[in-house]
Amino acid sequence: MKQIKIAGLTLVLLALLAPVVWPWLKTPIVIAVSFGIAALGVSILIQAGQLSFGHAMFSCGAGYAVTFIARAWPQLDCALLIVLGAVFGALMGMLIGLFVVRYRAIFFGMLNLALSMVLFSVLGKFYSLTGGTDGIRLARSTFFGMQLERDGFETVLLVVTVMLALGLTLMVQRYLKSIAGQALIAVKTNETRLEYVGLSANRALWIGYVFSAGLCGLSGTIFALMQGLVTPEMGYWVRSGELVFISILGGVSHPIGAFLGAMVFEFVKLYSVALFTGAWQLVLGLVLIGLVFFFPTGLAGLLTRRIGAKTEKESP
Repeated sequence: MKQIKIAGLTLVLLALLAPVVWPWLKTPIVIAVSFGIAALGVSILIQAGQLSFGHAMFSCGAGYAVTFIARAWPQLDCALLIVLGAVFGALMGMLIGLFVVRYRAIFFGMLNLALSMVLFSVLGKFYSLTGGTDGIRLARSTFFGMQLERDGFETVLLVVTVMLALGLTLMVQRYLKSIAGQALIAVKTNETRLEYVGLSANRALWIGYVFSAGLCGLSGTIFALMQGLVTPEMGYWVRSGELVFISILGGVSHPIGAFLGAMVFEFVKLYSVALFTGAWQLVLGLVLIGLVFFFPTGLAGLLTRRIGAKTEKESP
């Protein structure tokens, strides 16, 4: 596993140092890492064999929540807003998870999708409160007590986002190895046996659901701070589908897969739009189909497989 740690540290260094040479990379890297954090949350549920097609609602809900809070108390620091966004996402997950975790497979996925579309519709209809489809602006406040211009603000947000991603990767890894994490994985493999030994499958899934919602809330807050704007599109079903796709593209065999998938997805999308303006969706789709076809276990699966083959070759 030493090679995976080296790969992770290389990714962190690239994310931090590449904008020094190409400053325009700050925005796409922050957005890609924020998507990676949300995909990390979605991948937790995939460990339990459940796909959510509505998890963007937690990103959207947290984005709107911190925007309302920032408008009510403009003196609040961005660092505090990031914490509040994650807490709000987790609270949403606690409430919604109480009845969602009773369902499995397609019912679980479609119920999440339906709830996200309810939120999308509500945000679009209540124009006087939410700004409708135009959304509402989130003004930049202080960051760690410093009033920064745009360039400095984005630099601090980049460093904070990358450090959070590193810490969350380690946290998710530890969670999946804990009793709660192993119980969550057992929901996929043998739910009946899990109940037989006295552990509640619904409770194990609920804990994972709250964890994943908190990560999506954190992701939505970072995205809102970077864009300076929140819109209902943040909770649209297409965004939820992108998070699922990033999780599968990156692979769930290791938490680093979510960030590898997010980086590939965001930059393929960025260059497709720039080079093939009229047909970027076609190019993006073909490239991503090719990646899924040749790497069915995701990028993290490819990485772990190669490391395993190398270790086996070096062993006596």
